[in-house]
Amino acid sequence: MFNPYFLMTILFMSLAALTALDNSLASFNLISAYGGIRWLRIHFITLGTLTEAAFWLMPALVASRNDQPPPKTRWSTWLALNGGIIILLIGIPLINSNLILTGGTLVFVAVMLLIKQLADMGARPVDAGSGQGRPFYIAGLSYFLLGIIVGTGLWLGWGAWLRIQIPIEVHIHANSWGFMSFLFAGLLIDVYPRVTGKSFAWPRSISAIFWLLVFGALGLVLGPWVGSNWFSVPGLLMHTAGTIMLLLNVIKPMLGERWNAGMWHLTTSYFWFFAPVLVAPLIIAKVPGFPGAGIEQNAPQALIYGWVLQFSYAILPYFFMRVFTPEEKPRLGGNRFSLIATHIGGILFWIGIFVLDYQAVLQGVAYALWLLSLLPIVADLWSIVRRGIQQEEEKSEPVELLAGETAGAD
Repeated sequence: MFNPYFLMTILFMSLAALTALDNSLASFNLISAYGGIRWLRIHFITLGTLTEAAFWLMPALVASRNDQPPPKTRWSTWLALNGGIIILLIGIPLINSNLILTGGTLVFVAVMLLIKQLADMGARPVDAGSGQGRPFYIAGLSYFLLGIIVGTGLWLGWGAWLRIQIPIEVHIHANSWGFMSFLFAGLLIDVYPRVTGKSFAWPRSISAIFWLLVFGALGLVLGPWVGSNWFSVPGLLMHTAGTIMLLLNVIKPMLGERWNAGMWHLTTSYFWFFAPVLVAPLIIAKVPGFPGAGIEQNAPQALIYGWVLQFSYAILPYFFMRVFTPEEKPRLGGNRFSLIATHIGGILFWIGIFVLDYQAVLQGVAYALWLLSLLPIVADLWSIVRRGIQQEEEKSEPVELLAGETAGAD
């Protein structure tokens, strides 16, 4: 039952809740803002919560799909990942180049080890009409490697050496439109039939979705790298087309069915994924008076809390139950409150981008709502872990008692 990745996942999600509280209070000038928290706030979710869960889920799902036994924890990978994350959490707020390089290198090594593990597991031959998440996981991790290189280089001056025109955008695009998009697509492909009892509407479209995402993400990375919209625009169109195709595959079979909050979280989270896409043409056209710089600065926050975190609300409790309480029927996470609070927070945050006079208040309320939406999810995860520990203790008690009686008889 013990799963070191999932225990770190719940720890980082708890820390994400605390940093959301910090930002909300800072927005209302109730506490002093600290510059390093902005980086920590996002990366507690992406590099922390999401990555920790992904490092266990990817091999486990591939093994299950290939009818292989559940893979054992590879402690070399776990230590490299968590050692790197901890060093980065120390080094980046201090802007210590040695710590940043060390932490980035360790995370890079951990990702390489995971790619090798997935590659060594192979793939079971499947029908032309079926699919599996393994190619999506490997592609996403490959973009993650690029995101690590560029992200580490942000603090070490590698951008000029690599001739990157807009390094921060390359880093964000490689991680968001690359790593996270592929991870979520792979999870939907692998988990959707188990959760809903249905298959994708058009299973044969999975290959097309994969290549649209691959070349779309490539264009979105190359665009800011060379400073040309000739890459960004086609990349954005292809990636958007692939994502819409993915969602239609998910939604169509469920039309007419009763949806729970988890299913709504999975699908409506993509609204916040598409929000930057909808305003991208106005930013590219440099429309006078349109807050392009404000969107570029704030949109990643809304993307992470609205899309990444909300998707995690649904998927994490499902897998926590499979790991810690296998005797219970697993379910998607979330509830009506977490759903409503997350979306209202996203709406207020985006309004704050355009209404500068009230930006601090609106975004302060948005972070407060995101914090409140996090609390029941974190409580649910801790409850699942606690129930799992109790079940294990109940199973072991009769054995220990019997062992004691036997020893007394001797």
